[in-house]
Amino acid sequence: MRTHKPKSGKVVALIQARMSASRLPGKVLLNIDGKPMLARVVDRSRRSEIIDKVVVATSQDEADDPIDVYCSQQGIDCYRGSLHDVLDRCYQAAKNFSANVVVRITADCPIIDPLLIDQTLAAFYGSGPSLITEKTSTQPQFTTAAEPAWDFAANRLPPPWKRTFPIGLDTEICTFNALETAWHEADQPHPREHVMPFLYENDQRFRILLVNHEPDWGSLRWTVDTQQDLELIREVYNRFGDRDDFSWLEVLELFQREPALSAINAEVIHKHYRDIEKVDE
Repeated sequence: MRTHKPKSGKVVALIQARMSASRLPGKVLLNIDGKPMLARVVDRSRRSEIIDKVVVATSQDEADDPIDVYCSQQGIDCYRGSLHDVLDRCYQAAKNFSANVVVRITADCPIIDPLLIDQTLAAFYGSGPSLITEKTSTQPQFTTAAEPAWDFAANRLPPPWKRTFPIGLDTEICTFNALETAWHEADQPHPREHVMPFLYENDQRFRILLVNHEPDWGSLRWTVDTQQDLELIREVYNRFGDRDDFSWLEVLELFQREPALSAINAEVIHKHYRDIEKVDE
């Protein structure tokens, strides 16, 4: 029984996934300690106390058939939409699953932390702090059943904004109404591909919240976009043995004990959010 859930609407997490990533094709189904990366992201996202449903949002392209098949075999909800217009894909998925609040996660983040998702959601609802410290480790308690306090909240924003959480813990949250407005009005390539830029690039129009961490760990890279990234994440999972419920703070402690781990993907350059690769996921 959930004790921390706000009562203002259905919270749906959309995990973007596709097979045709340019730097590491097929990465979302590559093995990480006995399970596909996508399974790691789904399993960890499902541990959120606040999310009602986790949905994989992939494309109708035949290259993404294996994602659909895998989801069907594993009992994972899956929505298929546009390959290139990811904003439309996410909007249609959110509409299909009757979301009032949308949590956007990408399938290349196998260290995504359910507690951090919930802390970001709490801040979004106005029931939690927007500055998180390493001493903040308890599940947020909601003190109100009101509507969200913000239109959009995230624990990261791309340059020129600053991020203070490691790359790979990225959680973006918005109301369905805000997403629908972006879907109607966004007319440039990058917000159609990267889904949320229309909102945070119009911060005079929408209520935007950036959740930060103190101290700043934004230079750490725990996402999977290259072979070097994959090697690093496999090393992380290997260090935790049979456990898959480790927190991001435990990973941080691992990197502090073994600083050489950061060298594995130190040369990887993170893509800019306006880059049009065809789809950042």
